[in-house]
Amino acid sequence: MKVLLVVNPSASSVTARTRIVIQKALSADHRLEVAATSRRGHATRLAQSAANDGIDVVVVLGGDGTLNEAANGLAGSETALAAVPGGSTNVFARTLGLPDDPVEATGALLDAIEAGSLRRVGLGCANDRYFLFHAGVGFDAAVVEQVERKGGLLKRFAGHPLFVAAAVDTWARHYDRSSPAFRVSSRSVHEAPGDDGDDLGEAAEVEGLMAVVLNTDPYTYLGTRGLSLAPATRLDTPLSVVTLRSLAPQRLLPVLAAAAGLGRRLADDPNVDIRDDVAEARLVANRPVPWQVDGDHLGDAEELHFRHVPDALDLVVPLGSPAFS
Repeated sequence: MKVLLVVNPSASSVTARTRIVIQKALSADHRLEVAATSRRGHATRLAQSAANDGIDVVVVLGGDGTLNEAANGLAGSETALAAVPGGSTNVFARTLGLPDDPVEATGALLDAIEAGSLRRVGLGCANDRYFLFHAGVGFDAAVVEQVERKGGLLKRFAGHPLFVAAAVDTWARHYDRSSPAFRVSSRSVHEAPGDDGDDLGEAAEVEGLMAVVLNTDPYTYLGTRGLSLAPATRLDTPLSVVTLRSLAPQRLLPVLAAAAGLGRRLADDPNVDIRDDVAEARLVANRPVPWQVDGDHLGDAEELHFRHVPDALDLVVPLGSPAFS
């Protein structure tokens, strides 16, 4: 089998020793090529070239952002994607059930490849950008923006405490919480598209300050605990859209507790609008709002269109993965 290993040498958990061990493991039974990313968007171009050259599997050693870029390069092709955790949070790799240690994860992937454990999975798409696990708009993306501004060595070594500090700082100083930032409408897979391309069915619009469109769950991890916003969402289901109406402390803290599995169910919280089985959604901003996909900040937008793209990507799935319903 022809395998390309794409390495992000700047990712938080990538070391020279780890890279060498993984290269030796992958090359033992497969024809291996190795490429290192050097700039934003590089993984997308490397993955596109791999698909065009008939590579069977692209293995990504990096964080969620590098994985997202590779997925965008492979979507619609017959080349499979495999994730090796190399970032600070590694949401997608952990969602698949891979070990946190990149060398152990490589072993699990080699077992999966030998067993032929590949699945064709759906992706989310925000405008023209695919995402593996979620896209975030508003407060969520503003936090990601602050993390990227303070990133570099601090992100490499501070990890989750940096995200928590950035969230508090963003809430206090870097995001307008005074009025709704946008409104969201959606159409479920059980509703037929309207004759008008802008008609997303009967679901009423909801206003909010933060929205997350999920292709799988959990939303993210805090330490070892997953924060779950849409428990029914898996890689073999349509999207879910979760909107927070208010970020006031007395309304936000119960949401965080419910997402962590503490307190009442998130679906019972009046501050949260949850829509499952979503085929497409449209977000119209009252003012330019930040947005991100898979933890990669993409700037500000005034309108975003989300859609579920079934059977978009071949994925190497570890044996016994919990990412499917």
